[in-house]
Amino acid sequence: MRSLEEDQDAMTTITRPAPLLLRVAQTRELNPLIRLIRLRAADGAVLPGYGAGAHVGVHVELPDGKTDWRPYSLVNLSTQADACDTPTEYVIAVRREDEGRGGSRFMHERVHTGQLLTIEPPKNEFALREQPGCAVLVAGGIGITPLASMAARRVAQGAPVRMHYAGRSRELMAFLPELEQLLGGSLHVHADAEAGSALDVDALLDGCAEQDQLYVCGPKPLLDAVLAKTRARGWTRERVHFEVFTAPVVAAGDHAFEVVLAQSGRSLTVPAGTSILDCLIAAGCDPMFDCKRGECGVCAAPVLEGEIDHRDYVLSEREKREGNVIQTCISRCKGQRLVLDL
Repeated sequence: MRSLEEDQDAMTTITRPAPLLLRVAQTRELNPLIRLIRLRAADGAVLPGYGAGAHVGVHVELPDGKTDWRPYSLVNLSTQADACDTPTEYVIAVRREDEGRGGSRFMHERVHTGQLLTIEPPKNEFALREQPGCAVLVAGGIGITPLASMAARRVAQGAPVRMHYAGRSRELMAFLPELEQLLGGSLHVHADAEAGSALDVDALLDGCAEQDQLYVCGPKPLLDAVLAKTRARGWTRERVHFEVFTAPVVAAGDHAFEVVLAQSGRSLTVPAGTSILDCLIAAGCDPMFDCKRGECGVCAAPVLEGEIDHRDYVLSEREKREGNVIQTCISRCKGQRLVLDL
């Protein structure tokens, strides 16, 4: 049997950039669920630039005393062409999730003006592309944050943009007045409370031209609906860009199962409410990971035995049928045992 140190050598984390220590310049409640936070360098220095769709990582404290990183998209509504090149502040908006692990509660309850926070510099895995057609932005709830920046960028470029913004009610939809002023008639607001139903994705897609590209950010049901309906219409994956804005949740029927690390022979039990990735980390392994939402593909692990319950947005349907790889941050085992080539 190999030692823990050998296991750690076999799995290496991504090298993270040097963090920034930023001061909270302002906090403001946008509505009962969403809090805006402005971050600036203590000495007023210029911060690293970023592009529309980028996010920063915030080091948060959890209720169990542990710490972790939480990604929050950067919000910029300026239409100046160079607004994000040499910023003097970062603006984020955090939705409170009382059923989550506690990161958003920390941001709502324990972050105050004048406080210093450790921040990972901007990273962009949801970049706005240069394209000839219209950028069709589809936001659900707090998923508006990266798309608001994209809308401002397209307006600054004089490029066509259209936004569909869905939420439970207008009162809970952040940045609505600013977006109405920015986009005018190119903003389409859908409030469930007014419409009596969810956003009509088919009607939205019917209004898209052949060169248009979608940018989707929001809760999993919205993203799943958009992806399913664009696939059914034969849209290529290159036309649909997305980011998931909710962490994985326990699904009905989830159960505990065993994970065997074939290279060492170690065996781990993965509870119903815990991911394979988190179990690897808790066991002292050092797995590669990034988003923890099944989007980036960094945490992929080869599967030698077992049936996979795929829940990611990375693998193609063919790759899922082949069952040779699992995204450990979100996917699970349909049976009782998985053997990974780790």
